[in-house]
Amino acid sequence: MKPVFDLYSGQIDADPFPSYAALREEHPCYWSDDNGLWILSRFEDVFAAAQDWRTFSSTSGNLIDELPGRTGATLGTTDPPRHDRLRALAAAAFARKNMAALIEPTRELARSALAVALEKPVFDYITDFSSKVTVGLLFQLLGLPESDAAEIRRKVVLSISTDKEKRGRNDEQIAAFADISRFITEEVESRRAAPRDDLITALATAEIDGDRLSDREVVLTTATFVMAGVESLSSFMSMFALNLHDYPDARRRVVANAELMPLAIEESLRFNTSAQRFKRVATRDVELHGKTIKAGDRVALAYGSANRDWRKFRNPDVYDIERRPQGHMGFGAGPHFCLGSNMGRLVTQEAMRVFLDAVPEYHLTIEKLAWTPSSNFRSPVAMPFEIGHA
Repeated sequence: MKPVFDLYSGQIDADPFPSYAALREEHPCYWSDDNGLWILSRFEDVFAAAQDWRTFSSTSGNLIDELPGRTGATLGTTDPPRHDRLRALAAAAFARKNMAALIEPTRELARSALAVALEKPVFDYITDFSSKVTVGLLFQLLGLPESDAAEIRRKVVLSISTDKEKRGRNDEQIAAFADISRFITEEVESRRAAPRDDLITALATAEIDGDRLSDREVVLTTATFVMAGVESLSSFMSMFALNLHDYPDARRRVVANAELMPLAIEESLRFNTSAQRFKRVATRDVELHGKTIKAGDRVALAYGSANRDWRKFRNPDVYDIERRPQGHMGFGAGPHFCLGSNMGRLVTQEAMRVFLDAVPEYHLTIEKLAWTPSSNFRSPVAMPFEIGHA
C-alpha cells in the first residue's frame, strides 16, 4: 500500500522519521498527489540531486512554498554560473569577519540571556536563550537596531511557516516576508549613504574584478542571512539542546568532557537537522527507481531522511555523539551547501558551553511539544525547561 506523506500534516511536523523510513524502503522516488511533487529520500539519491544542478534546478526557488520576490537573486534560488558569482561576493563580505572574533560576543550574549532566564522557575529555551543569542549576534554583525530584533524574529517565524488549511502560505505569512524586505531595504539604503563597519556594508561594497551585488541582491542576500540566522541557527541550537535532553547520558558525557561538544553537534546535524526538505525543479526527464520524473516536475530533496539512511550511516536512528558522521547533509550539499555552516557550528558550540556550564541538568515541563508548521523546516514552537532532574 502506498504511504501518504503530507507536507502539511502536523504528524510530519512532529515526527517525520517513521514516514521517511517507509519512503526509503518502499517508495524511494515518491510522487505525492497531496503535494504535487516528487520526494527523494535515500542518501545516494538526495546527494546526487543536490550536486546535479543542471538536472535539478533551484532557479524556480528552493522553498516548497516559495515566497514572492526571492527567485533569481539569492544563493538558494540561482544555479551556476550566477550562483557562483553571488556566493563569491557573499563569501568576500563574510571573509571580512574573523570567526574567532565571534566567540566572546556569543559567550556574552549567552551569559546575559541565561542570567535573565534563570530568574524564572521555568524558562523557554527558544525565546529566552537560543533566539536571544542568535538574533542578538546576527543583529550585531549586520548592524541592525537591537530594538527591532523581537519583531523581526516574529516575522521570520511567520514567513517560514505554512498554513495547513490553505496548504501553502497565507497572506499574513507573505506580508511578513515583504515587511522584512522593506526593513532591510531601508537599512541598505542607509549604508549606501553612510557606510559602517558591519556585514550589510560589507555586502554592499563587496567587489571581485569590478563586479558588485545589485541593491536587490544585497537586500535579498541580507534577508537570507536574517532568516537563516534568526530561524535556522536558533532552531538548530534548540534541536541540539532537545537532543541532549532526550539523551541524558550523552549530555552528561558532553558536560564532563568539553572535547565531545563538536562531535555531538555534528551528530545532531545528522540526527535532527532543522532544514528537512528543499525544492528543486527537474530540467529534463529522469528515470529513477522505476519512476519517471518529467521535465518541469517539482522535486523535494529530503535531507532529514537522507541523514537517517542505513545505507550511509550505521544504526541511523541511534543518537551517537562519537559517531563522526562524515558526509551528513545537515547543512545541505552541492553548490548550495550552507555558506554560514562554520559560523553555525561555532555559535552553537560556544552558546551551549555557557548553557551547560550553568545548567548541566534540565528537563521539559510538558509532555508534548508543539511544532512550527512548515513544508521545509522542523522546529519546536517552545521548549519550557526547568533546572534539575524531572
